[in-house]
Amino acid sequence: MYYTDAPGVRRHRHPEAGKGRTKVAFAVVVLLLAALGVGGYAGYDRVRGFFSAADYDGSGVGDVRVEIGAGSLTAVGDTLVRADVVKSTKAFIGAAEKNPAGTGIQPGTYALRKQMSADDAVTLLLDPKARVFEGVTIPEGKTANQVYTMLAKATGVPVDDFKKAARDPTALGVPDSWFVRTDGQKVTRSIEGFLFPAGYDFKPGKRAADYLRIMVEHFMKVAGELDLTTGSKDRDLSAYEVLTVASLAQAEAGNTADLGKVARTAYNRLQVGSPEIPCKCLEYDVGINYYYQLTGRPTKPSGKMTTEELRDKKNPYRLHGKEGLTPTPINNPGRAALEGALDPPPGDWFFFVAIDKQRHSAFARTLAEHRVNVDKAKKAGVL
Repeated sequence: MYYTDAPGVRRHRHPEAGKGRTKVAFAVVVLLLAALGVGGYAGYDRVRGFFSAADYDGSGVGDVRVEIGAGSLTAVGDTLVRADVVKSTKAFIGAAEKNPAGTGIQPGTYALRKQMSADDAVTLLLDPKARVFEGVTIPEGKTANQVYTMLAKATGVPVDDFKKAARDPTALGVPDSWFVRTDGQKVTRSIEGFLFPAGYDFKPGKRAADYLRIMVEHFMKVAGELDLTTGSKDRDLSAYEVLTVASLAQAEAGNTADLGKVARTAYNRLQVGSPEIPCKCLEYDVGINYYYQLTGRPTKPSGKMTTEELRDKKNPYRLHGKEGLTPTPINNPGRAALEGALDPPPGDWFFFVAIDKQRHSAFARTLAEHRVNVDKAKKAGVL
């Protein structure tokens, strides 16, 4: 028996030499199979990936949906191997590591193909169009009660279960340190404002508290990115008060461009005051409807609210004839509203009104300017 290790050179190999190496290789495979807890051809096929990156060619065949959980690239690769999307975990890891965005694969359900090359699989997993969204999308500005209704429809958990779970915001992940006010008003603990609006892959099978806790966790992540937790030092407001202003702006502004301006108007009224208004009162109408929703009363357009309703002292969420903010946020604002409340544009406005069907607002410093804008709104059929 011979083997060649150089051109023209033939060496005699002892018949037992190959057997020795074979035994060693076999022992290694057996040990690996035992460590992995797998056997048979599937186990052998997986172990082979440790010696060479077994890979499929091409973009794959057929269609398959695969749920990718949170975890390492190894865990993702193992999931794909089980679904026969890629040939080996090693090939997948190699493809992901050489892709600049390869470590950014997100958990979720994906529409993939079977027997894909590892490179193609990574590319598809990074394509937003490949993600199959089977959850629920919570738009900006929805109140907690509205969120419960949407979650109940998506998950099958009763609305009342969400209401009960929300009674203790701290248990859902809202730190006690959030419930601080600097305006002298009583602190009212509420989950309102902390259910961050976004798309969630919520599937049936969990408790109400589990779903709400995920939303609160998302809010805390965004709050940390924006440095919202420290509040607004230049205006001497706590984080909870900034969140409340963001919710008011989310409700009042007709479009994203006006969010910061509405917040600025609120700050001007609260802290500067105007000789043309009797107190440092916001006089926003949205607090009225929020209280009506909380108490099961029908909401009303601003133009149809009476003076008695706007100044009803039994309504703790009124902002007419009362200084300061509402007891709690009045909805769950999105990122743009939070940014607008944290860093509003400069301006000396005290009034604003929507002046067109696209809900763009006109802002004014004086009551006379505001009245001109109100006339514009009436002519446009907005008021």
